Amino acid sequence: MKRPLLRLKQFTQQFWFLPAVFTVVALVLAELGIFAEERYGVPDSLNFIYSGGETGARTLLGAVAGSAIGVAGTVFSITIAALSYAAGNMGPRLLDNFTRDRGNQVVLGTFIATFAFTLYSLRAVQGGEENPFVPHYNVTGAMLLALACIAALVYYLAHVTASINMTRVITLLRDDLQDSLEKATHQREDSQGKRQPPPENYWQNGEVLRAPRGGYLQLVDVEELIKLADREDVALRLHVKPGDYVFTNSVIVTAIPHLPDGVMDTLTLGRTRLQGQDLEYSVRQLTEVASRALSPGVNDPVTAIDVIDRFGDALCRLHDRSWPDGVHFSGDHLRLVRPVTTFGGLLDSMFHMIRQYGKGSPAVTIRMLEVLRSIAACMDDPARHAELRRHAEMIYADALENTPNDNDRADLKDRYEGVLNIVQRPASQ
Repeated sequence: MKRPLLRLKQFTQQFWFLPAVFTVVALVLAELGIFAEERYGVPDSLNFIYSGGETGARTLLGAVAGSAIGVAGTVFSITIAALSYAAGNMGPRLLDNFTRDRGNQVVLGTFIATFAFTLYSLRAVQGGEENPFVPHYNVTGAMLLALACIAALVYYLAHVTASINMTRVITLLRDDLQDSLEKATHQREDSQGKRQPPPENYWQNGEVLRAPRGGYLQLVDVEELIKLADREDVALRLHVKPGDYVFTNSVIVTAIPHLPDGVMDTLTLGRTRLQGQDLEYSVRQLTEVASRALSPGVNDPVTAIDVIDRFGDALCRLHDRSWPDGVHFSGDHLRLVRPVTTFGGLLDSMFHMIRQYGKGSPAVTIRMLEVLRSIAACMDDPARHAELRRHAEMIYADALENTPNDNDRADLKDRYEGVLNIVQRPASQ
């Protein structure tokens, strides 16, 4: 995604964006309805249009406006309560998922737009004997919007209830993770002929670019970086990857033989991490849900097991996929070397914290070993098997130290040996 598109996406995902758009559209429609009636009147053939007088129009528009803004306040209060629950039980970083939810934005926008439409229409109602005017089109529109508000309220009650359901939240985060992995990986190819990055001393005398400010690296425009390096005939080495926190004045790029202008324009720094190129973003969110579930105050190992299962599902989908190596050439000329997420790094993000917080729960550690066994059975890459074995060894060692029951220890040993039976098996079997 290009930098302007990322900024546009961030802007349109703000909680206020859709309500603001709905309100502007409602005001425009209200003005058009008044203009059309003043200019052309109301044809007799449109018998479904409101045909009451000035008093009835004022009463109806006032009732719709008051009800709409009142229910909008209630909807906002419910949203705040749901956000408070999410922050306390699932982690504050999940608040973005609720504020970016289009369903919540549409419902709030419907009520605010109805209030704006009816209030604007109400000012056009004129009584008295001279030049009386009733915006019949707008009164009819207000009644239709009132019906839309009722439908939106029914939808919202069901939607917000489902939004704070732990299993649904975990599943949505799993979908985000799978989507990110699908975009970042490609079908596995024969590694023969792949070019290797230069040795470390290649960059020893290079010119460096230091970060002008701190923040998370949100986006790297890889294509533009390669074009820039090709145009200036230089080789660039990026020291950070999306999701890393960049410290002010830290080295983020090394260039050989010189640093071209415009490199910083291809990098986007921000205050928060964003889904997309940051593969560990959804992983961190799921890990936080599991870690909070394993805290003594919550003590909910079932939720942690749900997260572990989703991790296993996402990893099994990588059985025939691999990550780019981060080395980019233009012809025979090296243009860019950048750090990339590896299978081992992804496993670390997924299981380290859960292992550390769940080592005293036999149900959690046994399930982790079972999931590692299933992942190993899905894959035939020896390097990935080695990473799975490394995690199985850490889980088993920590669990043994914190599991006093002999039967639980026997179950742990059985699941651990199940992982070893697969990762030690020759690939031909």
